[in-house]
Amino acid sequence: MTRIIGRPIPRIEDPRLLRGEGRFVADLRLPGTLEALLIRSPHAHARLESVNLAEARGLSGVAAAFTAEELAREGWIDASLRADARMPLMGWPEVSYVGQPVAAVVAESRYVAEDAADLVSAEYRPLPVVASIEASIAPGAAPVRADLASNTAVHKVTGYRDVDAAFRDAEIVVEEEFRIARAAAHALETRGILAAPDPATSGVTVWVSTSRPHSLRSALSIFLGLPAWAIRVIVPDVGGAFGSKTFGYPEDFLIPLLATRLRRPVRWLEDRREHFVATLQGREQLHHIRLAARRDGRLLAVDDTFWMDVGAFASAAGMIDRTIATLPGPYYLPAYRATAHAVLTHKTPVGPYRGAGRPQGNYVMERMMDRLGEAAGMDPAEVRRINLIPSSAMPYRTGLDITYDSGDYPAALDQALVLAGYPLRREEQAAARRQERYLGVGLAAYIEDTGRAGPYEAALARLEPDGSVTISSGAPSAGQGHETTFAQVAAERLALPVERVRVAFTDTAEIGLGIGAFGSRSAGIATGAVWDACAGLERRLKEVAAAMLEAAVDDLELAPDGAVQVKGVPSHRVTFEELARVGTSVGMDPLPPGVLPGLEVSATFRGLPQYGNGVHVSVVEVDRETGQVRLLAYSVVHDCGTLLNPTIVTGQVRGGVAHGISTALLEELRYDEEGQLLSGTYQDYLLPTAFDLPPIAVEHVEHPSPFTPTGAKGAGEGGTIPALACVANAIEDALRPLGVRIRELPVTPERLRALLRASPTPPSS
Repeated sequence: MTRIIGRPIPRIEDPRLLRGEGRFVADLRLPGTLEALLIRSPHAHARLESVNLAEARGLSGVAAAFTAEELAREGWIDASLRADARMPLMGWPEVSYVGQPVAAVVAESRYVAEDAADLVSAEYRPLPVVASIEASIAPGAAPVRADLASNTAVHKVTGYRDVDAAFRDAEIVVEEEFRIARAAAHALETRGILAAPDPATSGVTVWVSTSRPHSLRSALSIFLGLPAWAIRVIVPDVGGAFGSKTFGYPEDFLIPLLATRLRRPVRWLEDRREHFVATLQGREQLHHIRLAARRDGRLLAVDDTFWMDVGAFASAAGMIDRTIATLPGPYYLPAYRATAHAVLTHKTPVGPYRGAGRPQGNYVMERMMDRLGEAAGMDPAEVRRINLIPSSAMPYRTGLDITYDSGDYPAALDQALVLAGYPLRREEQAAARRQERYLGVGLAAYIEDTGRAGPYEAALARLEPDGSVTISSGAPSAGQGHETTFAQVAAERLALPVERVRVAFTDTAEIGLGIGAFGSRSAGIATGAVWDACAGLERRLKEVAAAMLEAAVDDLELAPDGAVQVKGVPSHRVTFEELARVGTSVGMDPLPPGVLPGLEVSATFRGLPQYGNGVHVSVVEVDRETGQVRLLAYSVVHDCGTLLNPTIVTGQVRGGVAHGISTALLEELRYDEEGQLLSGTYQDYLLPTAFDLPPIAVEHVEHPSPFTPTGAKGAGEGGTIPALACVANAIEDALRPLGVRIRELPVTPERLRALLRASPTPPSS
């Protein structure tokens, strides 16, 4: 049989999506559904003195309106309950960021809900605002919330070996400060949730755009005081997540609460204006980093102190660990110290955004590798080459007790330089400079930790009466192509044509366990569970077939057309359809003696983290007069272990590069000193279009992971992680004759013109 894993088969889900047959939360509306809308604080920090809902409640078509205080007073909620361990359901009596919910209305239609919201009036008493990292850590800074003694949510110092001794012995010391601006995921589909009371269980069924349905079910069980079996969470089609749909939000709890109390289905759909202030944001960090090296360019130590702005609630302060772990990269680093601070401000809380702390760690290290090459008089490629961990050291355990499982980092660098035509690009750059054109070439090497988040994943494999196989996974798809890749893994394991495998939407009533789809864990961990579930199903099929064929289980094998046969005697066989009729008692057929019913097997897979790697090369041209950056070419060599589907992986890489380029050049959620968002529309917050992106050449390398059944590693964030540094390095390389230093992202034309004006050789006026 032709191997199915590794084939670039077209995505199974695409035809129905292209026909407009996708089933997103916004496409779901049950009879009698009410529409909810939240009223949000216009203040970054204030005391909520009162909310007047009388006029809203009097509007025809309004079913309910409430504040958190009223919900608590009526006994609907405990006022201390939070959406997760840190974020409250609604602001009361204190609001801590613009966009925090303070009240809600529920009406017969969205139009009526919008009208009712306009009738809600609230009185606020403004309080001091802390809207930046510097303001948060300043001596005497006002606390971000009344319940806080300090604005530092997490302070952590970690590392290994004697960093101070390394700096004393260093022949080269480089010191820099780097800042990465706040950005957000901006998935094509905003968040949404539909909840309906279930009269059969006195519970609730929830359809929600989330990456973690089982976690939400568990949290709702506690919040609503219902057993988990009475709560069903279904994830239909999801139009992108990129990390933003990983955590529980206030709406995820309020809407099911309303459905159970009002005894009617209730739906909430986030509009794009809300998305800018209500969905978790990301990226914002400030680093002060020092690097020590020998004269020949070999690393001795890195000492990095950084601050991460986590917004008003520390929902994702743990992302500092990802930054710490990512920063050493693919290099042999003898000594390392990271001092990390997660600090609170009066801004929208932070969550994971494609890379979740890893792009920032890679950015500062790869920027410093360029600085090291400059100080040592070495080409950026060569200074990386002499510091890369060799393939002979694999598996390599770092000083942080992290094991890089497989890869050939120097070979990836060499392949990337060939793919990019590196020597020729340098020649083009020299010729362009003679013409006073500013071309630059940027490099960035990286590691991508995948499968670290969550201890396991679960999957279920079931033989259907028609002989096909259904796969259910605890990791829902958000557009990554799970319907295709999971089907390929199952088809490979069961020797079935891929057309006879169906991957179902994630439904907690179908599969009782699961962690979710985030942190690039699907290709390695989730498919590991699919593989093991199919292995278990194969065993059950052989047990039933053995009784039917009067053969020993070990004498049987799977045939490539959906059957079990005796080894060496292919005519002595039984088809999957026949097995289904017997194994599931379809038509009340008697079971063979000793055969238990059921051809459905679930499995959990616990895998160690896998580490992808690669090298990016970019070529840019900078217009000295306008500060405009034009990307001319972009090359990627990417190793994510076994390629489950090369077409899908290439799409993931290119999409990830687009996200990284966007962070480097465009995206910036800018707040003023009062905590007001200044870039809250797409007129001010820019995302890349096809015209902003260069051709992206991608080549894959396969060094399978020993930690997963297929050898696959995650691939969802490898395109993003190094792209920030790759682009910034290219811009600085282009402007090196002018002495321009890039220290802040994004590199907007306005910011670049200011740097050019301040450079030792400013542009002519």
